[in-house]
Amino acid sequence: MTEPASLLRLLTWLSPAFPTGGFAYSHALEWSVAAEDVNTVAALIDWIADILVHGALWSDAILLRHAHRAGPDELVDIAALAAAIAPSLERRLETLAQGAAFREAAKPWPAPSLENWPDTPLPYPVAIGILSAAQEIDEDDAVLAFLHAGTANLISAAMRLVPLGQTAGLRAQATLEKLILATARLTKNAAMEDAGGFCLRADIASMRHETQYTRLFRT
Repeated sequence: MTEPASLLRLLTWLSPAFPTGGFAYSHALEWSVAAEDVNTVAALIDWIADILVHGALWSDAILLRHAHRAGPDELVDIAALAAAIAPSLERRLETLAQGAAFREAAKPWPAPSLENWPDTPLPYPVAIGILSAAQEIDEDDAVLAFLHAGTANLISAAMRLVPLGQTAGLRAQATLEKLILATARLTKNAAMEDAGGFCLRADIASMRHETQYTRLFRT
């Protein structure tokens, strides 16, 4: 189990207040709302559920786990795969920009692999896996916190876009709890080859968002 002091750090890193700029990314939810794919709380729950089971959150949980376990020589290859499996330019921006911001903001907490990271892209889940391992945070705790933060960020975006009220947003978060736990559990023994997915409508949305006329979010 993660020690209380380390757990406190994990909560800090994945707080909405931590300066990764997560509030600026909708993961293509903005286009999906405009296209009326997501216009109710039920549709939002289904949309995020697909991301957890088939999409980026599934892949990111696997990548975080492998980064947590990896030695310094393996991390660059894991990061390269994480960048390569992004299905669109905006998804790549989403993970790399947040990864770079996370690395910069996390400097108060020592992590040699982050401090000595080469001049190559650093995807967000890989950065979290590296720092969590360096700070002796339990892998399962790190994955669960990451998945919770990811879903909470999507719900927050939907509350602004649909729009949904706070009560509806909290209902979505509560409904997704079992699936978050299941995704964390199922990725525990996943191989690197299990990263990647097929979340077709959301992937297409991330491509179409690039030319969306009115945009509040970067992705």
